[in-house]
Amino acid sequence: MPRPVILTVDDDPGVSRAVARDLRREYGEHHRIVRADSGEAALEALREIALRGEQVAVMLADQRMPRMTGVEFLERAMDLFPRARRVLLTAYADTEAAITAINVVDLDHYLLKPWDPPEEKLYPVVDQLLEAWRRAPDRPSTDTRVIGHRWSARSYELRDLLARNQVPFRFHLADDPEGARLLEAAGCDVERLPVVITGDGHALVEPTDAEVAERVGLSTHATAELYDLAVVGGGPGGLGAAVYGGSEGLRTVLVESLATGGQAGTSSRIENYLGFPDGVSGSQLTDRARRQAVKFGVEVLTTRTVTGLGVRGGVRVLTFDDGSEIAAHAVVLATGVSYRTLDVPGLTEFAGEGVFYGAATTEAPLCAQEVVYVVGGANSAGQAAMNFSRYASRVVMLVRGGSLEASMSHYLIEQIAGVEHIEVRTGTEVVGAEGDGHLQKLTLRDRGSGTEEVVDGQWLFVFIGAQPRTDWLDGVVARDDRGFVLTGPDLPSGSNPDREPLHLETSLPGVFAVGDVRGGSVKRVASAVGEGAMAVSLVHRWLENR
Repeated sequence: MPRPVILTVDDDPGVSRAVARDLRREYGEHHRIVRADSGEAALEALREIALRGEQVAVMLADQRMPRMTGVEFLERAMDLFPRARRVLLTAYADTEAAITAINVVDLDHYLLKPWDPPEEKLYPVVDQLLEAWRRAPDRPSTDTRVIGHRWSARSYELRDLLARNQVPFRFHLADDPEGARLLEAAGCDVERLPVVITGDGHALVEPTDAEVAERVGLSTHATAELYDLAVVGGGPGGLGAAVYGGSEGLRTVLVESLATGGQAGTSSRIENYLGFPDGVSGSQLTDRARRQAVKFGVEVLTTRTVTGLGVRGGVRVLTFDDGSEIAAHAVVLATGVSYRTLDVPGLTEFAGEGVFYGAATTEAPLCAQEVVYVVGGANSAGQAAMNFSRYASRVVMLVRGGSLEASMSHYLIEQIAGVEHIEVRTGTEVVGAEGDGHLQKLTLRDRGSGTEEVVDGQWLFVFIGAQPRTDWLDGVVARDDRGFVLTGPDLPSGSNPDREPLHLETSLPGVFAVGDVRGGSVKRVASAVGEGAMAVSLVHRWLENR
């Protein structure tokens, strides 16, 4: 942990050096001594300290400074470090300054200069103040911090980005004291949110995903132009392909537009995955797989969106949304699927502002003691309902069908039945939504009777089936009428006139598809991982025989 700061500010260079010297001699081993020659310079130093997440224990300010008096400085400094102990220095008894300081900045001590000998006049005062500060210190933080509005879609997106990439962070509302303090320290306008402050104290105003990823240490740019294997998509299938590709000596790069894990990475608990009898969360499984891939030398790129795939000579070329390219001898497509949106009047405008597609795990603690609505009847909806039940006062599952049995695993149905505050409403759909700035009310319809009901609801999580992310492959590889990529025996006759396509190979030789994006795949984590491993063996055959 960084050492707490003792700050001294005096416009007289000799006095400034002397007080810093005496403080350093006595407290330098366990505290960092910072000195400034003006109130403005001291405030700038405090802003940098605050952005780095460090603590300030004591501030000593000279009263008679030009442009900004000691009291004026301490008053502004309180906004940055309200718990730091405050000392006013003056060369003579200044009753008016003392009274002002006590009334305005809740002064802790009034110290006359000179303070010689410091053992009698300075150190006892600072000792007492440090002891008082230790009982109620500012909390240090080296985590990334996000400051934004509660019902802000962009604030949610950034929280989701950090959480899914396993980056520790804290979220502060802009109108809370801590959020306001950080905005003051960063010199940021409350009208330009969200603001992300990284662990090294760098403030990003309304940043892009790529800017945040780069500043928090995630890899966003390829280190080479040519690879043996490029994997597009970091879900279970893509991670499986990357791990096996790297472990078998292929120079492998994995490209992910948001975060590794895909939909599985947002699952609160996967209980039917082989080898985990007590279950494993999607984030835990994803983190282990990612670290395993990196151990085998795989390059993992995040916040990079692939927009094009083509052939150039003997290699396959991937084009990114910024126009840059990488090439590989073989490509595995593992882009997965996304949840379909609800086509309901009034709902679109609340995306990220009370309406979420997928588990949105960062929002679960914010639902404490509130009612949460979950739309869907498959495993992903059931896992989300179980997770939200840990926080919400009530979870209502809205299921269009007549029961859960047709679409949800038996073990999960039993778990839901055992939680009293999870209510399953079958034959029910959402037909309307309204609110002011965020979701506030939902209109529900009973599909049997046609009866409609308006309920209060600020939280709606939607899991209503999936659509593949393959628009960028239009005209490049064969797809079925729903957009899923066709492979192997499912390809139209004559797709490859030179030879029969390999089992997971697409209509473009040397390009393979695995996991949920592949037409006819089994939508399970284990099968996606297995297909990823199988694809690497097929890649070897392709490389050997081309």
